[in-house]
Amino acid sequence: MEFPFDVDALLPERITVLDQHLRPPARRPGTTTPARVDLQQQIMTIVDELGKASAKAQHLPAPITSASRMQSNRHVMYILKDTSARPAGKGAIVGFLKVGYKKLFVLDDREAHNEVEPLCILDFYIHESLQRHGHGRELFQHMLQKERVEPHQLAIDRPSQKLLKFLNKHYNLETTVPQVNNFVIFEGFFAHQHRPPATSLRATRHSRAAALDPMPAAPARKLPPKRAEGDIKPYSSSDREFLKVAVEPPWPLNRAPRRATPPAHPPPRSSSLGNSPERGPLRPFVPEQELLRSLRLCPPHPTARLLLATDPGGSPAQRRRTSSLPRSDESRY
Repeated sequence: MEFPFDVDALLPERITVLDQHLRPPARRPGTTTPARVDLQQQIMTIVDELGKASAKAQHLPAPITSASRMQSNRHVMYILKDTSARPAGKGAIVGFLKVGYKKLFVLDDREAHNEVEPLCILDFYIHESLQRHGHGRELFQHMLQKERVEPHQLAIDRPSQKLLKFLNKHYNLETTVPQVNNFVIFEGFFAHQHRPPATSLRATRHSRAAALDPMPAAPARKLPPKRAEGDIKPYSSSDREFLKVAVEPPWPLNRAPRRATPPAHPPPRSSSLGNSPERGPLRPFVPEQELLRSLRLCPPHPTARLLLATDPGGSPAQRRRTSSLPRSDESRY
């Protein structure tokens, strides 16, 4: 892949390693040094064009490698240049390999979930005119030595059929472990990883708290045994029967006549359970003088008249003699 600037002068080594800063590598002594901003812009142009070429070769809707993505992620990009071909004295790019560590949840051979953070192959591209010349193996082997990993320890993000055949041909990676995500791992991926027994999040928090607090925990206090619950009695009006007994009002308010039969339409009662106590109708308070005057003016009962008529001592003459006594003597009786 050719560019309008001098690639050989920009990338002095055959394989150049770029990180998220996209800084130009150190230049050879004796070469002219243009402005550093221009060098970084040229590197960003190379990264963008390589990402577009890789997306086109893999039939992707959009590039997954670009300068902006490199600056926002902690990925590492290995760029291989062609030192033999120097068109117009500017050099050319053969391909690139992008890797990075990612936290994944993968399934092992027992279909158990494992949280791992392996080195992942994120993008791999060799120019179509330079494939099957050993450039891909050279670039891949340089990455393995630089990162100090084995091929079976890698996780590949959505590998193409060409990449799977490449790994099977050069590194004998054939048997894969089925996953539920887009990453592919091969048999032997968990061989170098220690599988600690799964502990709950609560147990982990308790262990951390115990490590931070040296004070021993207080012994647990024993609670008294819970008493057995008996039958629950429903709330009824039996507890309020005593409220239904009518209270006799004091004299003379208790002189109201009692009705022999209950009224046809009893007065409304409270709708609450137990109701209000029953009471007779109350008469207004009558002064004592007025009550005595009403008793003197009240006519005698027919029965009293009959008794007076049959009583020998109750003759009219006797009543007249009794009534003729002085008023002072009568008041004595």
